[in-house]
Amino acid sequence: MITFWHNPRCSKSRAALALLEGKADLTVRRYLEDAPDEAELRRVHALLGGPVIGMVRVKEPAFRAAGLTAQASDDALFAAMAAEPKLIERPVAITADRAVIGRPPEAVLGLL
Repeated sequence: MITFWHNPRCSKSRAALALLEGKADLTVRRYLEDAPDEAELRRVHALLGGPVIGMVRVKEPAFRAAGLTAQASDDALFAAMAAEPKLIERPVAITADRAVIGRPPEAVLGLL
């Protein structure tokens, strides 16, 4: 089972979804409408590994508007993503024990 955090307006998200459709048991979640809370973001980050800033869209205007920088604390980044889900890098494909950000879209194939 793969849960796919999707933004249909994003070409990378659409491309990654197309790669998974028909190849896996898939649940699509429009994370902008059904936003993850901070606890869920922390759980997904643990599956992703790497620094928290790696799952944040730092070029999004809301990043600067929230007063964030690349040196912001992990707590500040998680709180900002929970408050403003468009700050979450997309797409994210999640299984029970792994997660990947679909940039490039082909990265999601590693979960199959």
